[in-house]
Amino acid sequence: MYQIEKSVNNLDFFVTLFSMKKILLLSDTHGFIDEKILKYVPLADEVWHAGDIGDLAVTDTIQKLKPLRAVYGNIDDAKARTEFPLNNRFLCENVDVWITHIGGYPDKYNPTIREEILTNPPKLFICGHSHILKVQFDKKLNLLHMNPGAAGIYGFHQMRTMLRFEIDGDKIQNLEIIELGKK
Repeated sequence: MYQIEKSVNNLDFFVTLFSMKKILLLSDTHGFIDEKILKYVPLADEVWHAGDIGDLAVTDTIQKLKPLRAVYGNIDDAKARTEFPLNNRFLCENVDVWITHIGGYPDKYNPTIREEILTNPPKLFICGHSHILKVQFDKKLNLLHMNPGAAGIYGFHQMRTMLRFEIDGDKIQNLEIIELGKK
């Protein structure tokens, strides 16, 4: 049995100990959500969607289960564009995160965000759009780039994918690729 003393230092320790966030990252659902996606949602602390939601029923379903951060994509309608931003930049733990739908890749960032990312890079840059799962480190900007591929069934991709990882303080760790099967 452990004795817990009442002190600010111990409370700070326990807050730090239990503040790690488990993130489920998906994109390009194009209006499709199924049990294969939903079985991972309860295992996350937050779900992030990198655009091309397709139908707000997707995000409404997720939001009933877990907190959601999302951006709209190029196929999303005015309703989605009213509910979600084009760019979502925020702090998760001590990690500066930037999510946008069409972001490009290291050395080939989208012209609409290139100047900002070069002058004020986040630690974690997330985009969707390509339907290609890709995780790579940008050495020039010292940032981690993630694209979870496509979780939906529409598009040229063959395998439906998502990513899962943890943010603990300023660390991004335990990255896992989730394959949802062929579309």
